[in-house]
Amino acid sequence: MRTSEKSYDNGRTWTLRFKEFYQRVEHPGSVFSIAEGRNSAPCEESPEFRQLDFWVGEWVVKNPEGREVGKSSIRRTIGDCVIFENYTGLRGYEGKSFNVYNKTLGKWQQFWVDNRGEVLEFVGEYANGQMLYKGVSTDSSGNDIMHRMILNGLNNQRILQVWDQSTDKGKKWKTVFEGHYELLKEE
Repeated sequence: MRTSEKSYDNGRTWTLRFKEFYQRVEHPGSVFSIAEGRNSAPCEESPEFRQLDFWVGEWVVKNPEGREVGKSSIRRTIGDCVIFENYTGLRGYEGKSFNVYNKTLGKWQQFWVDNRGEVLEFVGEYANGQMLYKGVSTDSSGNDIMHRMILNGLNNQRILQVWDQSTDKGKKWKTVFEGHYELLKEE
């Protein structure tokens, strides 16, 4: 990047000016090559980016007993590269996630945040009609909590989400959320 300095007040202060804003990077799939028009729609053309399409839609979420616990709006955004989840529980709980296929890793990534300040990151793989996300967080005492979350597209009208946690390095698992998604309308 080239820069130059210029004074507009006879040398009392100087302003740094940029002559070039970025340097061309020759790397297929990089941000710069995408901006230049190459590989301009990777999320429409690559089947990996479409693996979570079964989740896109407007859903009512029920517990195993069939009682409604919330609603979930799942949409594609940012050039169809991101699946954005907007979950609203019936008792004021809210959470949002960004889900994206990372072509470099060959895996899915999810970034979750909620209105209680919880932030979770998952890495996942899609196989046999379901997504398996895994992640590790730390509790307030500094102990690791392992997470395992499965999204199973049972059919085009129903999805099962099961979220398990382990506090003993995976020896025992406890289900902390089981959501039965029923489609309200497709996107």
